[in-house]
Amino acid sequence: MTTQNNEIQEFSIEQLPEEQDVQDIVYQLMADPNLAAINYFNDFSDEAIDLSSMSNDETEETGMFCSESGQMMAISTHALHHHLEIDPQQATEILVSRAVRKMICFGAVPEAISSCLYHINVADPNGQFIASGAKKGLENACKKFNIKLTDRKIRFDYFSAHGPVSPTIIVSIMASVPNKEMLVTHSFKKKGNSIFMIGNSYDDVNSSEYLEFYHEISESSLPVFDIDIEVKLHSVMKKLIQSGLLSSANPVSKGGLFFTLLRAGMPSGLGFDITTDAEIRTDAFLFGEAMGRIVVGVDPKKVDEFVDLMSSLKVPFFALGHVTKGEIRIDDDSFGFIDKMTSAN
Repeated sequence: MTTQNNEIQEFSIEQLPEEQDVQDIVYQLMADPNLAAINYFNDFSDEAIDLSSMSNDETEETGMFCSESGQMMAISTHALHHHLEIDPQQATEILVSRAVRKMICFGAVPEAISSCLYHINVADPNGQFIASGAKKGLENACKKFNIKLTDRKIRFDYFSAHGPVSPTIIVSIMASVPNKEMLVTHSFKKKGNSIFMIGNSYDDVNSSEYLEFYHEISESSLPVFDIDIEVKLHSVMKKLIQSGLLSSANPVSKGGLFFTLLRAGMPSGLGFDITTDAEIRTDAFLFGEAMGRIVVGVDPKKVDEFVDLMSSLKVPFFALGHVTKGEIRIDDDSFGFIDKMTSAN
């Protein structure tokens, strides 16, 4: 098998200034088309924004249905183009881990995955390298998470007329919902609920929307990722949901922590008041897309029980802050109210 010859330009977070205008970053990222699915700010019409019709799907982009046997099922689709030409195995493992983490956050049990590679010419040595690495990534991730992989592990879609389009892998994941009464949705439920982060924060902004859209740096390594940590999170979330301790749960994904919190607050019009980690760069803390992190909401009455269980599971976690009536505050600085935040204000 011919190995790939692509090399990625080395990037270090030290290239970015530490002191930056966080509010400017936020409002610039609101115009990022890749974040449009998780915010309501890209409305180019003259009509007022209708909050009731935006981001009100309790399971975000995950569709749910009942099989003929009455079993509730969930399905979602995820895509990734970062670094398939550089490290297709790890890139694919990251994509599968994201899909799994999204399912486990609301209490579904991932069952099976199918995949398709787009813009891959398998007659080309580099296309063969990508296909081989993606196959290994799928097989390893499915084994780690105990998920079935379709017999035809990867389907291909390639047309030379597409021109120079980045190779992309898309996976569709199906999950069963063992108990719909135990589902945990992504939206904040009420003012005063505590917000916790499960997992570690890192000085990492690699392959993030913040780095690529705001700083216009398109070449960087994959974000921090450890598939064994993802597997551990799977087990932890299962126990937390079964215990009934969570009021909401969100995987940290596109846009980083800030947009994850924004997505949680939008359906109910609730805000958040959080404190950043003094040992982590503010931009990385808020906008980095390192893997292995989940944001959960906990009723104040259940916080002690939550802390005890998390401590017994020996998984890193820390308090971020709490849910507000609508104001967004970071380190005591106000960013306004969630229903008033637009790129024009």
